[in-house]
Amino acid sequence: MKKRLGVNIDHVATIRNARGEVYPEPLRAAVTAERSGADSITIHLREDRRHIIDADLKKIKRNINIPLNLEIAPTREMLKIAVRQRPDYVCFVPEKRTEVTTEGGLNLRRNFSLLKKFTRILKNNKIRVSLFIEPKISDVKLSSKIGTDCVEFHTGKFCSLYARKKNYKNEFIKLKNAAILAKKLFLEVHAGHGITYKSLKPITKIKEIHEYNIGHFIVSEAIFHGLKNVIFTMKKIIQN
Repeated sequence: MKKRLGVNIDHVATIRNARGEVYPEPLRAAVTAERSGADSITIHLREDRRHIIDADLKKIKRNINIPLNLEIAPTREMLKIAVRQRPDYVCFVPEKRTEVTTEGGLNLRRNFSLLKKFTRILKNNKIRVSLFIEPKISDVKLSSKIGTDCVEFHTGKFCSLYARKKNYKNEFIKLKNAAILAKKLFLEVHAGHGITYKSLKPITKIKEIHEYNIGHFIVSEAIFHGLKNVIFTMKKIIQN
């Protein structure tokens, strides 16, 4: 299976919203990312609409020719939006109003019935479903029972340790073992959160991971090197 890069453009909207302007426009970033080799576009429609807003979702869905991956909290409001707008993919993520960014994976045990029901509804609407989880054996097993198509492992802890040159080996082993089990359970394996050029390299050594969703670093690095160049470099790392 070809390894894919999903480009998250949330923080283009963050910059726009900081001044209440109409620029920079997330749609323009999405189209540029597509032309630069991105395999999919990721946007997180948060309940508080702190960056991506409903109008962005509609415009991007209408104007790109690669899959749109919509990250949402598992709530009835967000489920209705997903069914109505019909993105290609939906990734359920945990969400707290007070967090700066997503702090960890879903609590699958607590939300098992809800996630199973929502997953079934989306799959009945021909939308691929992913669950954003910690790289834990127990969470992989629960994900399989929920009936999701994919799991996306929260790589934040590994990437943070790697960036600070701390001992990351245990986190890497956890990530690798969880990916191996997910593959055995016929789940497509993705990775996301905190990934940079440097931390991406060891993650690509885990052959079971087929999709990488990266946003904050890409948008940050694009300030200095341009979106096209950053995506090209990311793709090169993934494909080597």
